[in-house]
Amino acid sequence: MGDFKDKTPYTEDKTNKHFYIGVLNLDINYNKGIFENYRAILSDWLPEGASIAIAIDFRFVYFASGHANIALSVGSTVPKDSMAYRVLLERKKIDAMMESTLFETPYYAIGYPVTVQGKEAALIVVLPPLYKPQLNILEIITGKDEDEDYIPIFVSDIQYFESLQKKTWIYRNAEQFKTSITLKELQTRLPANFVRIHRSYIVNLHYITRISRDYASNYIVYLKNGVELPVSQSYLNNFRKALEI
Repeated sequence: MGDFKDKTPYTEDKTNKHFYIGVLNLDINYNKGIFENYRAILSDWLPEGASIAIAIDFRFVYFASGHANIALSVGSTVPKDSMAYRVLLERKKIDAMMESTLFETPYYAIGYPVTVQGKEAALIVVLPPLYKPQLNILEIITGKDEDEDYIPIFVSDIQYFESLQKKTWIYRNAEQFKTSITLKELQTRLPANFVRIHRSYIVNLHYITRISRDYASNYIVYLKNGVELPVSQSYLNNFRKALEI
């Protein structure tokens, strides 16, 4: 089963400006023109940095990358925990925040059931890590305090969220509350000033007072309440883009 790579950077293709990183990867047993038609249609609305993948018979046959750190190649088997697998099985459109099956960080993706040369296929659009879908943005979150009372909390007053021992904790000044909402879901429903900096942390950029590096050159953020939080390598690019560092 062969494949080829067109190594022309997509930045040189003015009709396909969104696919600016990486190379086209295509199974030679399928018609390139069919896949390129999908890419051309989608390029009108996709944000910069998005990627497209097509899977047939639970194997990826096409991939146009818009992200430098996406772990996918033509010929590879579709993972059972991926959106492509669900679309191939359920034959319906699916959109969701996915865990780090393809990226080094969670990502938002949309999957479409399509037909390619008479075969059922899954067309997957992988959106950039900083992309947030247009869901209902949270303004108030209800958390539980230590007495198990429900406390409404304005999102703007929250300094950061932490995932610890399978629970999500909300920190507002010196107070902490717990919620059943996961960090993965919060990523899609918080305002743009909240950024995932670590597998365990989402931070409110408005409360960062200083950013420095530790002895190993890892970023550390300092909040107004004196808390120090690490920025992991997996989320570093997102963090730097959010703050234009």
